[in-house]
Amino acid sequence: MLFMADIRVEAKDLELDELWDLWEKEVQAARGATEAGLVKALYKVVAQRRVIAILEAPDHDTLDRIAMAGLPMANYLVFDEIVPLREYESFGQDIDNRWAALG
Repeated sequence: MLFMADIRVEAKDLELDELWDLWEKEVQAARGATEAGLVKALYKVVAQRRVIAILEAPDHDTLDRIAMAGLPMANYLVFDEIVPLREYESFGQDIDNRWAALG
């Protein structure tokens, strides 16, 4: 399943150097997740402590486990929005078939 996640970093109780040290670990984790195929695209929002991610996970339980405890910054991440995605080509095929699979 594909998901779009809008993620905010809230690390007010960290000193700036602590934040950058932790974010460095998060960058390494993101690189590993990209190599493993979990992260399809990852963008840092300009001038904000915010990241937009396109993720692929087998199900929402797996994504929840990763978000809640599997990331170095898990305690400082706020997932403002998680949206399930569908590949547009698959949608286009349904349009071409006029939703024939439904009945």
